[in-house]
Amino acid sequence: MTTNVSGDVKKNINRSLIIGVLLIVLGIVAIALPSVSTIFAETWFALILISSGFAKLVYATETRDRGGFVWKLLLSGLYIATGIMLFVYPLNGILTLTLLLGSFLLTEGVFELILAFRLRPQQNWTWVLGNGIITLILGAMIWFQFPFNAPWLIGTLVGVSILFTGISRVGLSLNARSAFNQSEATSA
Repeated sequence: MTTNVSGDVKKNINRSLIIGVLLIVLGIVAIALPSVSTIFAETWFALILISSGFAKLVYATETRDRGGFVWKLLLSGLYIATGIMLFVYPLNGILTLTLLLGSFLLTEGVFELILAFRLRPQQNWTWVLGNGIITLILGAMIWFQFPFNAPWLIGTLVGVSILFTGISRVGLSLNARSAFNQSEATSA
């Protein structure tokens, strides 16, 4: 029984390691082809909005006797219409998403700075301050380079995220493999 369980654990660790390596490769490809990955990310986002809108529509019809039916319908329509607009006009969607990202980062940076100064008497408050400054700078970089950065920005950021997810997954898998091998060696 323990050999079957240990075999399953080894398979899961190896599978996780393979997925991590695959994510690293996909992250590198996304960074190397940022325009393609930007269009892919924007289209994926559009499909998610459309699917969510239809799910909200089903929910609205199933709960129409509980109140707020018209608002639920309007909300589902907003999701569907936004998703269709992003799907039909991907370049406009990329510009819009880039501006939204820049606005989000600028707002987050300001809030982080406010939080940092409110935390100032506490130890290590400067980490929050540094995070706020970096986030503010990233948001400003997006805004000041817009629209020239739109074709590659989102794809590059998605690629970096996928790359680091893969790296962390490989690291965790190797740590799990090492710990598993050590536990097998001590139990044998």
